[in-house]
Amino acid sequence: MDYAATNLACRRGDRTVLAGLSFSVAAGKALILRGANGSGKTTLLRCLAGLTPPVAGSLSFAADDVAYAAHDNGLKAQLRVAETIEFWASIYGATDTAPAVDAFTLSPLMTRHVAALSAGQKRRLSLSRLLLTGRPLWALDEPTVSLDSATVTKFADAVRAHLAQGRAAIIATHIDLGLDAADVLDVSGFKPSVADAQDPFLDGAFT
Repeated sequence: MDYAATNLACRRGDRTVLAGLSFSVAAGKALILRGANGSGKTTLLRCLAGLTPPVAGSLSFAADDVAYAAHDNGLKAQLRVAETIEFWASIYGATDTAPAVDAFTLSPLMTRHVAALSAGQKRRLSLSRLLLTGRPLWALDEPTVSLDSATVTKFADAVRAHLAQGRAAIIATHIDLGLDAADVLDVSGFKPSVADAQDPFLDGAFT
């Protein structure tokens, strides 16, 4: 299956930040998103995940096909690591949590509360959720933030294993993950015209 967007336009708040964007990601491949800060990478990923409806265009897949990993780790501080993983497994119907635990070396942390984890450990726990979702398309927003070099390698291995299963990933990152099966898309080339992008300083009351 190909995961495709056709003539997509995406909005952040009252402003259209991307327009006329088309791409296709084949099963077993990754698409790396590039572009300066504010160019629309996060907006695009949120659009693909169904969190922000597109202004125009179409997607060949449903939001339920997408596992989205945002900047925020989305963790409950009062839960233990094991409880967090068990909760996610129950949500997504995962029966085997061992691959997620092993992929990010979480075994030594299972009895700790999330509040006691370092930034890197929280990120590892957050990323482990991807392996529990069972969803074929990963949409990842700067997933290596707070990770040391060894864990970046583990993360890249997890992505390779995901792709080897005939699945796909769309990743906003400036890090070279060493993925052979990856294409690059610079979203900077899909800014809308001035006429199509509403002034970000207007709140809509005067339009």
